[in-house]
Amino acid sequence: MSCNSCSTGKGGQPKGCKNNGTCGTDSCNKLTVFDWLANMSLPQGEEPFIGVEVRFKNGRKEYYKNTENLTLSIGDVVATQAQSGHDIGMVTLTGELVRIQMKRKHVKLDDEENVLKIYRKASQRDIDVWSDARDKEEPMKVKARQFAIDLKLQMKISDIEYQGDASKATFYYTAEERVDFRELIKLFAKEFRTRIEMKQVGFRQEAARLGGIGSCGRELCCSTWLTDFRSVSTSAARYQQLSLNPLKLAGQCGKLKCCLNYELDAYLDALKDFPKTDTKLYTEKGTAVCQKTDIFRGFMWFAYEGEWMNWHKLTTDQANEIIALNKKKEKVTSLEDYASELIEDVKSDFENVVGQDSLTRFDTPKRKSKRRNTKSKTNRPETQKQDTEAKKPQQKSQQKPPQKTGQKKRRKPNPNKSNPNNDAK
Repeated sequence: MSCNSCSTGKGGQPKGCKNNGTCGTDSCNKLTVFDWLANMSLPQGEEPFIGVEVRFKNGRKEYYKNTENLTLSIGDVVATQAQSGHDIGMVTLTGELVRIQMKRKHVKLDDEENVLKIYRKASQRDIDVWSDARDKEEPMKVKARQFAIDLKLQMKISDIEYQGDASKATFYYTAEERVDFRELIKLFAKEFRTRIEMKQVGFRQEAARLGGIGSCGRELCCSTWLTDFRSVSTSAARYQQLSLNPLKLAGQCGKLKCCLNYELDAYLDALKDFPKTDTKLYTEKGTAVCQKTDIFRGFMWFAYEGEWMNWHKLTTDQANEIIALNKKKEKVTSLEDYASELIEDVKSDFENVVGQDSLTRFDTPKRKSKRRNTKSKTNRPETQKQDTEAKKPQQKSQQKPPQKTGQKKRRKPNPNKSNPNNDAK
């Protein structure tokens, strides 16, 4: 995938292309497709596919016809046909894989309105005009946002893209409602002196164009590899037993995260064995209601009506067995009989698939406290000897200091002996 300038140098150190995201072969850019058919030769008599994939700013890709039979490779800068004038882009894919990509995206080569043609390889003059136009985009975006604020329009201009010949500028904006920007276009045309095109994009498309780092620590999926944006609903979070906190479930686009759909199918397959949570279990002791489910381990917790503090853990098989008996209008004695038969070490196969049981394998075990429990050790004779030996040096240090000379020691009176003075009285 990498170009020659990205290969390793002396001592195994990477060279680095130092193109700041504009790699010569487009291998360092986002939404890059690996051409796994590049090393395969075509059968005899088979002509190469004339379709070519060209990438423009921020990952926008279009498909063009190579009607001039130019020798193109990945990384070539080409001048392509536009509605008016020409545009400059970079070739990202050639060959038979383009046919597969066009079929996947429902683009037909015979459609003359959507599939245009490639004029030529870009000359140095084309590249200079294109690079000068790209340098104007950032200061234009600052002025355009200020114009929208002055007109009090409820819209946000997220990005600007110049056409390759600098004859047209496309302004991408987001808005929750319909915006009347006729006055804004007049200001843009007077200030920037070019043809203006306004294009509204969704909030997910805006995040994909701008890019960023997600809460997982990696680059956003929409700006690296995700091309189709499927709708995400709150039911996906409910099935996965996630708290409906918009601060945690929303991405940088302000919508629900696309990754909520990644594991949804696995959760739905696991929930097929679970009875519905609103199903009640009827026993002779009382009616039990589901309080909690553990999808990874296949457990369910039930509590009797009126005894909400006491929960009884059952497996899905036990719960389905009780429900089957209730359908036959039969009642079991109590849930305690089933809970006592439950083995704690039972784990469902779904837990091993997800890998939930290995999340704590990197945790360091807690160290035992070094404090001695003197109460428990005093009953043993061995510990008593150790304690007496440990106390001997302390007793030496606790001896009283020697008394000064000339002082008499006072004797303590003996209460057993009678005092002669008291007897005389």
